Amino acid sequence: MKKSIRLALYKPEIPQNTAAVMRTCACLGAPLEIIEPCGFSLDDRRARRVVMDYLELVTITRHADWAVFTAAYPGARRILLTTQATQAYTDFLFEAGDILLFGRESDGVPEAVHQAAAARLTIPLNPTTRSLNLAISTAMVLGEALRQLGAFPEDLK
Repeated sequence: MKKSIRLALYKPEIPQNTAAVMRTCACLGAPLEIIEPCGFSLDDRRARRVVMDYLELVTITRHADWAVFTAAYPGARRILLTTQATQAYTDFLFEAGDILLFGRESDGVPEAVHQAAAARLTIPLNPTTRSLNLAISTAMVLGEALRQLGAFPEDLK
């Protein structure tokens, strides 16, 4: 089995965002890593409404904390998406096995997580705005990584 791009959420807070990310991962065939603590139950009705019947189609691995997550994938490149970066995600060469890491909706990730990232990337935005919604950001970056790797699902032929 080929190495795929993984998507990781660091301590997600909003059930609807996480559910939308789950649905994106299901549709695009990307495993999802959730680094706890999660700010809600994955059985939350708001999440269920968004993820619909796609929950059974996504591979979700939950990690008790950052240390457990990093131990699960030794040597993997963790690519952090952050508004604090200067390199655009469109100027980065993704590799099979990369883990796309997204922070909390309210405050991103702590400095130790920034330092542990192999690369820090951003989505170029209108300078009068702060950030995109988490679910939109994950879809954009995952789509670019899959495009670069020719790794979109084969069912489209």
